[in-house]
Amino acid sequence: MGRVVPRVSTGRMKVLAQMLEEIDYEALSAWTAVALELHDYQYNGPDPDLALSKYRSRREAAVDVKLLIEELTKRIEELKPRVRWSNDLEEALNEPRKNPTKDKQ
Repeated sequence: MGRVVPRVSTGRMKVLAQMLEEIDYEALSAWTAVALELHDYQYNGPDPDLALSKYRSRREAAVDVKLLIEELTKRIEELKPRVRWSNDLEEALNEPRKNPTKDKQ
C-alpha cells in the first residue's frame, strides 16, 4: 500500500496554522509566517529594500532557517512517542544535526 503525503498550498498554510492553534497547537501561526517568509526569499533572494523579501541578506535568512529547523526538530521529538518510528525517520531527523551549515556572509 502506498503512502499518502498531505499537501497544503502556501496560500492555505496560514489558515491551517490558525485552525491548529484553536485546538492547542501553540505558536504555529508564528512559525508558519517564518516558513512563508523563507519561501518568498527562496524565489526572490535577498532584498535590501524589503519589497519582495523580508530578508536583506543571506545571513538574515540563514538565522531563520536555523531557528525553524530547531523548532521542527523539537516538535518531531515530541511526536516520536505517538507514531511508528523507524531507523529511516531517525536518520532523517539527525541529518541536520550532523551537517550544520556555517554562515557564509
